[in-house]
Amino acid sequence: MKIAVLGTGMVGRAIATRLAELAHDVTVGTRDPEVTRERDAEWFDANTAVSLATFADAATGAELVVNATNGGATLEVLEAAGSDALAGKVLVDISNPLDFSAGMPPTLFVKDSDSLAEQIQRAYPDARVVKTLNTLTADLMVDPDRLSEDSSVFVSGNDAEAKSLVTDLLRSFGHADVIDLGDIATARGPEMWLPLWLRLWGALGSAEFNLKVVR
Repeated sequence: MKIAVLGTGMVGRAIATRLAELAHDVTVGTRDPEVTRERDAEWFDANTAVSLATFADAATGAELVVNATNGGATLEVLEAAGSDALAGKVLVDISNPLDFSAGMPPTLFVKDSDSLAEQIQRAYPDARVVKTLNTLTADLMVDPDRLSEDSSVFVSGNDAEAKSLVTDLLRSFGHADVIDLGDIATARGPEMWLPLWLRLWGALGSAEFNLKVVR
């Protein structure tokens, strides 16, 4: 599958690497490809199967788009990708609405009665937004077997077919327990997990943990 990963940070690189390992045709989207390639030359030299393009070009050529950007920049990045490039496509949102303006730990700039995923869906009504993977660190997103036992991940979205496609992708990463929470409004729950996730990270001294729903 042709997949665009928007974002070149730790999360974007982890997702792009794993997708390429699984034989997908991966293009990473960035604002300035020349600057990004120079800055991250070592990573791109080690991942020659991954292409690099502008946000717009990456999204236009993709069948599925992954939003792996900083939550505060998400809507700006998607605007750069363009509504035409996103229309009709599955848009996997793994970002979090973290607000660092008051320092650490960050707060959420949207919560309770709305979510970043819902804002994305409203801004791009022709895209098929699926929220997932925002509840764990990048290494565990793509390799849950790093933990000693199975854990749980979630999907939220309005389009059942899109959620099914994303669920298959998650299982290819190794996620055995994928829970469908319901429509896109249910993304509020996973996004509001982040304040507790951050404090667990501090208490445990490691980000190598995840939720497990026992039932």
